This record gives sequence, structure tokens and C-alpha cells, in this order.
Amino acid sequence: MSHDHDHDHHHDNHLDPMAARVRALEAILTQKGLIDPAAIDAIVETYETKVGPRNGAKVVAKAWSDAAYADWLKRDATAAIASLGFTGRQGEHMQAVFNTPETHNLVVCTLCSCYPWSVLGLPPVWYKAPPYRSRAVIDPRGVLEEFGLTLSAETKIRVWDSTAELRYLVVPMRPEGSEKLDEAALADLVSRDSMIGTGLARVPA
Repeated sequence: MSHDHDHDHHHDNHLDPMAARVRALEAILTQKGLIDPAAIDAIVETYETKVGPRNGAKVVAKAWSDAAYADWLKRDATAAIASLGFTGRQGEHMQAVFNTPETHNLVVCTLCSCYPWSVLGLPPVWYKAPPYRSRAVIDPRGVLEEFGLTLSAETKIRVWDSTAELRYLVVPMRPEGSEKLDEAALADLVSRDSMIGTGLARVPA
């Protein structure tokens, strides 16, 4: 696996220029008493778990309900995703990988934490953690079980290693019982973890 990781190194001493500026500004504003670090944490959590992943959920929902769009997403994910208004911050390309009953896809970045910000928002802490980055490749089935996802022994697990130039979006399988739902309702079934591969889409209530 070749990597050109000269970006997004999420270590305090290897921040990209934008992240470094944000960190410095946050420190200054906190020292001056103008912002509350707890408030920033709440905002970050919102973007990490609520706002950001909704973009990806819309992409998945459209792929589930529009066969022509799903085909476009398979052929040229970057363009298909951009058509919905979601584009990468650094011009990176996207590839969509579709789960099937035979194959489950899992995304990792082994050398740092490349992540599809445009569709998933901020990366979760565990995605950037060394144990996930190493074990996802060595023992993906065991990692999935730790997330509460136990797959049948017959299901192949394919691990995709993100890079600066190419980032992945997992399109989970459409759950049973969702046939009559519109795109907005379908998007509500799509979790961030299901688009990384550490979870499945939710079954309709």
C-alpha cells in the first residue's frame, strides 16, 4: 500500500497549517476568557456526529432510491457527490464502495487519519487512534465485533486504506422494511459508522 501522507497528521506537533491556526486562535480566545472550551467541545461533537455525517447519509439515501445515481456513484463518486453540493476541502477524490451480502467494506487510514470530511464531517477519535489504524488491517473481523458488529464467517471483509488523494465512502446495504420510505427517511437510517464500515444501516422502527 502506497501512501503519500504529507497532510492531516493529527498530532499536536504535526498539525496542518489550517488546524494549527485554529488551535492557536482557540488558545488565545480561551486565555482571554472569550470562549468556553466546553462550548467548543460541544460544537465539535455536533459536527462529528450530527451535522457532517448527514451529507453522506443523503448520498447513500439517493443511491438506495435512484439506480442511475448509484451507478454514477460507482463510476465517479467524486462527481456524483459533488452534484449534491458536497466537495472535498483539498480536492481529494472519492470512491464509493458498496456493501453486499458477500462483501463488507471497512475504511481505515493506516498512517494517519485521512477522512472524507466533505461527507462525514470530523473524524471520530477512535478513527485516528493507533489501535484502530493497525488492527483494522490485521484483524478486521475482531475490530468489527468490538463495535458490536458480528458478520457471518462467509462474509468477506475488504479493508480500504485512505490516502491524501483518495478517500472512501461505504454505502451500506439498504435495510429490509425500508422499501416505502422517501430519501429523507432513508437518510435517517444511515449512521456515520455505517459509512465507515464499523456499523450497519439502522432497520426502520
